[in-house]
Amino acid sequence: MNILIFNGSPRRRGNTDLLLERIEAGIHQAGHKAEHINLAHMNIHPCTGCGHCETEGVCIFKDDMTGLYEKIDQAHRIVFGSPIYFYGVTAQAKAFIDRCQVLWSRKYLLGEIKPEREYRRGYMVSVAATDGGKIFDGARMTVRYAFDAMEFTYSGELLAKGVDVKGAVAEKTEVMAEALQLGLAICQRS
Repeated sequence: MNILIFNGSPRRRGNTDLLLERIEAGIHQAGHKAEHINLAHMNIHPCTGCGHCETEGVCIFKDDMTGLYEKIDQAHRIVFGSPIYFYGVTAQAKAFIDRCQVLWSRKYLLGEIKPEREYRRGYMVSVAATDGGKIFDGARMTVRYAFDAMEFTYSGELLAKGVDVKGAVAEKTEVMAEALQLGLAICQRS
């Protein structure tokens, strides 16, 4: 099984990173491997809305995103992690998502549909400093539509509120246990 873990957090060893590592431990425990991709360390030019991908199915920018399109096309599972910044994903995560316009254009404008798309599943992982009732709503909607463009079914999420201090999520044993279980669960074929 080809599994990608996208980390949209710019903070090294932060709460998002710790949860994604725990999920990856569950994936390994299930006998699989995952490729961990840190979006903050990549050169991804922002989408300029030029429309080139709408007719050609490719982006005009040749940067680190170019190689990610093929990885996404070959993946069976994606775990997408980002802390909440002003009710949304980080700038690094959003630049990646916006560049998925290429995949949206291929699917909806050029009619390129993946033959095994019903087996492709996406999962969202997010942390927030506050515990507001709608704190994840903006990010959830953004990630859900990004998965649709990538031809992945939004299949679950792990959300942790009230974790602001770096590493604070490690103290939430229930959340860390959920992360391990999510890693195991995403490896199931059904």
